[in-house]
Amino acid sequence: MPPQRRSAGMSQNKETKKRPESSSTDFKTSTEHRDKDADFVTLCTSLHVSDLVCDRTWKMYKGLQESLDEFADQKRLWAASLFAVVTDMDAASFTVTQVLKAVSMNLKQFLALVRKLDINLDTISTKVNSALTRLDNKHDVTLALYQKFEKESEITRTCWTMFLLAKGKALQMEDDLVISFQLLLCTLELFIKRCPPDMLQPLYQSAISKVQIPVTRTSRRNQNNAKARPVVPEVDMQLLETLCKENQCNVDEVKNVYQTSFSAFLVSLDLLKAPGLPQASSINQQYEEHYLKSRDIDARLFLDSDETLVAPKVDPVQVERTPKKNMLEEDAMPIHQTPIRAAMNSIQQLRGDLISRGDRPSTNLVTYFKNCTVDPTRDVLKRLETMGPKFSQRFAEAVGPRCITLGKQRFTLGVKLYYKVMEAMLKSEEKRLSVQNFSKLLNDPTFHTSLLACALEVVMATYGGSSFKTGGYNNGRCGGIPGEADLCFPWILDVLNLSAFDFYKVIESFIKADVTLSKDIVKHLETCENLIMERIAWKTDSPLFELLKQEHEGGAVEQAEAPASFNQPLQHNHTAADLYLSPVRPCLRIVPPESPATAGAPAAAPAPSQPAPQAAGQNPRHLKSNSLSLFYKKLYRLAYTRLKMLCSYLLSPYPELEPIIWTLFQHTLQHKYELMRDRHLDQLMMSAMYAICKVKSVDLRFKAIVSSYKNMPNTNQETFKHVLIAEDHYDSIIVFYNQVFMQRLKTNILQYASTRPPSLSPIPQIPCSPYKFPSSPLRVPGSSNVYISPMKSTRSPGIMTPRSRMLVSIGESFGTPNRFQKINQMVSSGDRSLKRTSDHGGAPKILKRLRFDVDGQDEPGVDCHANTQLLFYPASARNRMQEQKMKEDAESRKEHQ
Repeated sequence: MPPQRRSAGMSQNKETKKRPESSSTDFKTSTEHRDKDADFVTLCTSLHVSDLVCDRTWKMYKGLQESLDEFADQKRLWAASLFAVVTDMDAASFTVTQVLKAVSMNLKQFLALVRKLDINLDTISTKVNSALTRLDNKHDVTLALYQKFEKESEITRTCWTMFLLAKGKALQMEDDLVISFQLLLCTLELFIKRCPPDMLQPLYQSAISKVQIPVTRTSRRNQNNAKARPVVPEVDMQLLETLCKENQCNVDEVKNVYQTSFSAFLVSLDLLKAPGLPQASSINQQYEEHYLKSRDIDARLFLDSDETLVAPKVDPVQVERTPKKNMLEEDAMPIHQTPIRAAMNSIQQLRGDLISRGDRPSTNLVTYFKNCTVDPTRDVLKRLETMGPKFSQRFAEAVGPRCITLGKQRFTLGVKLYYKVMEAMLKSEEKRLSVQNFSKLLNDPTFHTSLLACALEVVMATYGGSSFKTGGYNNGRCGGIPGEADLCFPWILDVLNLSAFDFYKVIESFIKADVTLSKDIVKHLETCENLIMERIAWKTDSPLFELLKQEHEGGAVEQAEAPASFNQPLQHNHTAADLYLSPVRPCLRIVPPESPATAGAPAAAPAPSQPAPQAAGQNPRHLKSNSLSLFYKKLYRLAYTRLKMLCSYLLSPYPELEPIIWTLFQHTLQHKYELMRDRHLDQLMMSAMYAICKVKSVDLRFKAIVSSYKNMPNTNQETFKHVLIAEDHYDSIIVFYNQVFMQRLKTNILQYASTRPPSLSPIPQIPCSPYKFPSSPLRVPGSSNVYISPMKSTRSPGIMTPRSRMLVSIGESFGTPNRFQKINQMVSSGDRSLKRTSDHGGAPKILKRLRFDVDGQDEPGVDCHANTQLLFYPASARNRMQEQKMKEDAESRKEHQ
């Protein structure tokens, strides 16, 4: 283990309470601030803020005073207001820790309070909100690292401080959990091998190799003319392997971090001259300077369990836990899934799935390539050869200047996954089409770039967690602060110069082709797809607009779409080949005659490229786009899902308004799609809601809409605070409604106030997500703790069972007979749900087949297959089903005699 805490000398190097010098002119005297509270002036003086900051903060506070009367502690409100003002003005004269100390407040509570200042939705800017998010993420990552650090051993203060200094100096992304943890292991390696043996635990005493740090000498001949090369630390591989094994970390990746970023950090600070432990005073002083310069939190205070950084206490019962793998006993002890453990498990799973894959095409892929009319092998390899260095360079720019090799490792993993999924896709297409020549698809560069981008996004999400930028609003972290960047989606699209619309085409096929993807990664890719449909695909340079233009010029928007098309599930027969090679089929204009039976029915809401049946005597006008048809089908479902949620927050007393709002919303997406250019889907949704409420005389203000919108998942205040009005001019959602939306749709909006309003658009049915297959467990109706899952040989059954205590695998040894009794007890509450009683109180009937309840909706017509992980029936239902099966078998034998 790392060294134990020393009994003397270690507690002396605590934070020196330095205050940065004020960058402003002399502060006004108290008489010149007599319009302000004396305690407020004292707080400003103690934090060395300028007169301008003091005046603006007081003005903000007075403007919010009436709304904030519920808060008793005014001093904390002043501190929150000060933080918002100095962040907006880039005029910070204090660190975050200093302001927290001044008002005796925890960081999490402080961040929540600053966000609460946004009462009128115009107080907290996007810049401040981004700064809050960055602080929140950095705190969470550092806390997770310290908890792991503390759990591993009683570590010296100097070691922790040195790690914090290395993280701040070597990494531009300090909230990258995986790389930060690898850097922590490097720091531990250095301290352990330099510690006296009696300070180490036996595991690490035996792990240390007899390796001396080489000292570089200069020959006497060149002593006067040459400079000695810097001392380069040598990694103790035996010790490093022990540390990595204990923490489930890949040793090659940690070694790379050590030899690049960590070594450069050590050399830059001259920490290798002396063979012993680094000087505590020197490390502490250098971190102090870094901390004061960054105006950030002082992470040394984790060592003292300081109140400003201590996480709020959580009830242990409420902590989400995961069952141990292969533990079948009911009283099995659960395991807490820490952030670092979750990250290491995800990485280990990804690398394990690719361990047998190479970074070159497999034999099967080579065969597919050679079967093509034009062999794509050369272009495929050349494309990867070009994109590899580009990816690694951009990765290093975002993470740290010495992380190019780390970027190469990530790219290599992505290439392995790219080849793996491509092979699976081609096998599936061969089985579906009974052909082996895929020349057109395999020679399409957009297909290859999209597939590679998706593979790399999976790798980046696995290492970095499922995080996103603000829906594609900026190209950097923290609201676009210069010099800062991250690897969140859609970063990969920019690196590979790929349009979001082209990337979307491969997502669903990618998920279907790789059945080993974890739930978190599948969810991540689904969120990427939603971000594309919400905003990213609607950027000015998107090919989506050219497709829409072609469709409208061809008359596709006038085509009739059967209402049933909205009821079709999202699982479709289009593969990546269909989408990348579209348009593939003729488009026909059909205007069905209106009959008395259909005159009053809701009109169908067509996707701009929905196919229509052939009409006699009509000739095709142009080819239709499968990719556009599917895009709009998914867009409508996403749009209605979000609208329905917002209506449930605001318009529950007026259920009749929801289909009307949807009709206007859908009409806008179909006929006024130019309004989506460089805008967000939710901006049109909120505008449509306000417009309909206005003409229907329902008192609903934009402030109420926006307030409820903020409570919806995956939303960002940029959506309603930063809306495109005209070229390079942005303003609030209210200005957009008055100057743009209302002007373009005024005639259509007013029709809903007339006695003959437009026909209503059909409501899309929202089935379960097409991405929750094949590994997602499905809950048996009537029971909250019984699931069935497809059998997968590559997974441990314990992983797929959702927080269960008991696992039954069909075809395997079940155990003691009394376990059947336990199962019946578990599902006895659901026995009633699997029976139906007639209207006249007759005998209950058994359902002929189970229906799976997914996301609160029953999906009829899905049979229980024999190849399942969990299959539970109440005893009465099981007996009757067995009797019915025996009867059917007997009848079947008679028929064949």
